[in-house]
Amino acid sequence: MYLYNENESIFNILAIIIIQKTRKLEENKMYIKQHKLLVATDCIVFGFDQGCLKLLVFKRRIDPFVGHWSLIGSFVNKDESVTDAAMRILVQFTGLENIFLEELKVYSKVDRDSGDRCISIGQYALIRIDDYNEELVEKHGAKWFSVDELPDLVLDHNKMVLDALEGLKIKARRRPIGLELLPEKFTIPQLQSLYEAIYQRALDNRNFRKKLLSFGLLIKLDEKDKTTSKKGAYLYTFDYDKYKVLEESGFDFFL
Repeated sequence: MYLYNENESIFNILAIIIIQKTRKLEENKMYIKQHKLLVATDCIVFGFDQGCLKLLVFKRRIDPFVGHWSLIGSFVNKDESVTDAAMRILVQFTGLENIFLEELKVYSKVDRDSGDRCISIGQYALIRIDDYNEELVEKHGAKWFSVDELPDLVLDHNKMVLDALEGLKIKARRRPIGLELLPEKFTIPQLQSLYEAIYQRALDNRNFRKKLLSFGLLIKLDEKDKTTSKKGAYLYTFDYDKYKVLEESGFDFFL
């Protein structure tokens, strides 16, 4: 904004104000002339159930590819961030708030969406399958599939899933994982099953236990899970404070 002094004439002041407004209009024209793009976010929602890593997908409700399996996603509204849009759609589909959500990458190929020019920001989420609102999921026609038995997905969503699985592997190697996917009390074999589902390979029982316990991440409980054997396996819970520290600092959990 122009600041004037008492010695300047009113005509000079008006002239300067008009020039400033004209420049502002010219600047705005540059925005107006630009082609508008649609921005979307697609969520790769992982859950863990019965030793199996699963993905939540739904039947698409808009053209193109209406009725085909799709990741859960939404266009980003003008008054919200990409993260806000993702959280909005996740609450809408699962009823859950404060979900672990991590940005994956931007998908911007010109021809990725035949409906219109649209870029999408992929984000992967981790939720406990037991916690979600089953009625909401059914209402939206969504369904859980094992990552090993996924249906073909629309657009570039298959690529997004593969990228998210790689991102999840990297996270499991560098940061603790399980708090968002396992029940509050769990056994070490159950935690190992989670890592095996993420890495998609078997892990040595002894090495896994030894490496895991060396981080002091677990609290052993005076309870046992006897659903798989008479002897039972001790239940553990995460040391939340230690978990958060390692989540910030990272570690090397190479197996």
